[in-house]
Amino acid sequence: MFLRRLPQAVCALLACVCLILAYEDEMEVNYADNYYNEITEGENPEPTPSQAPCISRDLTRWDKLFSMMESSQMRENMLLQYADDITKVEMASLRAEILSSVWNLNQLEDKLQQLLAAARTQTSRLTKLETSCHSGPAAGMGLNTKPGSKLPEEQEVTPREAALDGVLAAMQRARVELEEVLRSSRQRLLPAGLETALLFPMRSRRIYTSVVPDAPLSLSSFTVCMWVKPTAVSNRTVLFSYGNRRNPYEIQLLLGHTSAHLTVGGEAHLVEARGVVSPGGTSEWVHLCGAWSSERGLASLWAAGKKVASSPGVAEGHVLPDGGSLQLGQERANGVAGFEGGLDPKVAFAGKMTGVNMWDRVLSEEEMSQLALREGPGANPRGNVVAWGVTEMVPHGGAQFIN
Repeated sequence: MFLRRLPQAVCALLACVCLILAYEDEMEVNYADNYYNEITEGENPEPTPSQAPCISRDLTRWDKLFSMMESSQMRENMLLQYADDITKVEMASLRAEILSSVWNLNQLEDKLQQLLAAARTQTSRLTKLETSCHSGPAAGMGLNTKPGSKLPEEQEVTPREAALDGVLAAMQRARVELEEVLRSSRQRLLPAGLETALLFPMRSRRIYTSVVPDAPLSLSSFTVCMWVKPTAVSNRTVLFSYGNRRNPYEIQLLLGHTSAHLTVGGEAHLVEARGVVSPGGTSEWVHLCGAWSSERGLASLWAAGKKVASSPGVAEGHVLPDGGSLQLGQERANGVAGFEGGLDPKVAFAGKMTGVNMWDRVLSEEEMSQLALREGPGANPRGNVVAWGVTEMVPHGGAQFIN
């Protein structure tokens, strides 16, 4: 049986060998064509062109101008914001100081009321003690008392008097403190309920304020009023001045050492009032007014609501010419073409000024007194030619508005 199966096994073995040989022939790899992975020397690939970078365009003169304008506008906005912040801080500080002063005044007033009530009580008790001493039983019944002895009521009088003296001394101290607080508040606050003032920090020909009135100044009468607080007064200090090239001294309200002066139509027509201010300046506000009428040439000066000087025949029949320059704290010299070139630093005003008003008529005595009130509605009447807070006023140099 083995012999019968042997030929079959041999045939099967041969078939397997043939299959193996055929499979090896088919899996044979051909490496003849290998040029797909090689780069020949003859091939020179062209470089891919890259996109050119963005070239910035040169700025023109207009672009530079607009850029400078934007920068200056930004700086101006920054400065305005900075000034606004500083103003807010200063206003808040001033408001806090005023509130503190008011609170102190209220406290002092309450304390003073308590002291007055205590003084009245002590006085009443002392009166009762004196009455009881004089009308007591010992006075009429002749009680046996030693010559050096005192009644109980008399012994109680001495400590009560000492207490009363202490109360009176405390009242005097409170009064002195209250006066100091009131004096300090008056120096800080503006008069007559005004909210703004003009500050002239020093004497300079560049520091002044020009006024642009709404109505022409072709006038035959006027009244000029203002509050002033000069730092120092020279022999000639200009407060209010109006004039033209022909005559720069049409109207002048001046200070000279301790006097006030008013001129109309020229320096020859002068009204003087002495003892109005101190030469070294003043810590209190001073109210000044100057009035003039062309009909009889009557000119007058008013200080603190009272007439302090008057003179007839001042520029009688004269009419103020229109088209001149109106300024505060300076005057214009005669014969000078430019306004600022003719300013004199020796006559410049240094200090504070507020409540500048001008009317085209002479005010009455009652109106003058009302304007000079430090408290109340004194600042309400405004001039019809120049009105404080309404008429345009342009500070120059270092002059500025303050609160």
